[in-house]
Amino acid sequence: MACALTAGYSLDCRDGMGGVKSIYLANYENVSGVTSADGVITAIAKANGGRFYKFNLTRATASAIEDFQDDLATGSTFNNQTITLIFNKLQAATRNQIAIIAGATLVAVVEDRNGKYWYYGKESGLMRAGGSAATGTSGADRNGYEVILTGEEREMALEVNSATVALLETP
Repeated sequence: MACALTAGYSLDCRDGMGGVKSIYLANYENVSGVTSADGVITAIAKANGGRFYKFNLTRATASAIEDFQDDLATGSTFNNQTITLIFNKLQAATRNQIAIIAGATLVAVVEDRNGKYWYYGKESGLMRAGGSAATGTSGADRNGYEVILTGEEREMALEVNSATVALLETP
């Protein structure tokens, strides 16, 4: 039976932490292949000159969510992937990068606050689905941008090993 359970789940130490520390983005067409085993990516092949760009994020602002979508009547299943990024401070350089993101199909490697890395957009890529730029109202309000990336994938996000992450920013 192809969908038979193969393992259970045991409670682990209570040392997990929510949130996103950083994200690496690349154009979807700049990734020529992904090698994985047992749910972990061990290599990401980049097209000639392709590379990922790292975006460091302010603590407690960004998130990466996967919503499992199942239709019992049709037997279909897929995962909605949503990454929300916050960039503090309105400025031209950030605005220009967001304008590029708006027209691109991307893949992402998300670093969570547990030191794990997750690959989003593997089959279909991610696209900007919305966001905003705001000045804020009072002095304590955020002055900056919100960018929402979404995608639909057959598989849940795969973990990326640290050796592969170390090579993301090299062309």
